[in-house]
Amino acid sequence: MQEKTLAQIQREVDDYISQFKEGYFSPLALMARMSEEVGELAREVNHYYGEKPKKADESENTVEMELGDILFILSCFANSLGIDLTEAHNKVMHKFNTRDANRWTRKSEEL
Repeated sequence: MQEKTLAQIQREVDDYISQFKEGYFSPLALMARMSEEVGELAREVNHYYGEKPKKADESENTVEMELGDILFILSCFANSLGIDLTEAHNKVMHKFNTRDANRWTRKSEEL
């Protein structure tokens, strides 16, 4: 499968949502959906990496699918508010690269 940029993902999600009269949910509804998906991710992580094995009758969700659901909802959220996720990412990386530039031990310093 070909790699996609965040812009391509946002357009793909927008193309999908644009098919429906209902369009995007409200920001509050999207926040609730995001919280729900993060909870489902937590459950999967607990099953795979924690001490809580799945029950025999539980669905076969995976960490990968739950992360995919979060990316979809994140894209919906950003699109509904007119936010470019690539630009948001660039701003956040600038913040981390400046504010936290000396916060962590770099691998090159361990030698």
